[in-house]
Amino acid sequence: MTIIYLLIAISLTVAILFLGSFVWAVRSGQYDDDYTPSVRILFDEETSSAQERGKR
Repeated sequence: MTIIYLLIAISLTVAILFLGSFVWAVRSGQYDDDYTPSVRILFDEETSSAQERGKR
């Protein structure tokens, strides 16, 4: 029975470490998208052409 308590404690410790590292990565900007805004101008947007047709 002691081994079950030990395994639960170890698994909770590992889970808390993973959660902490994930929160740290999100707060430090690891998941910020720096690439998409720079190439967004290269792609056609259908909404703008639909809006232009509605104005005419």
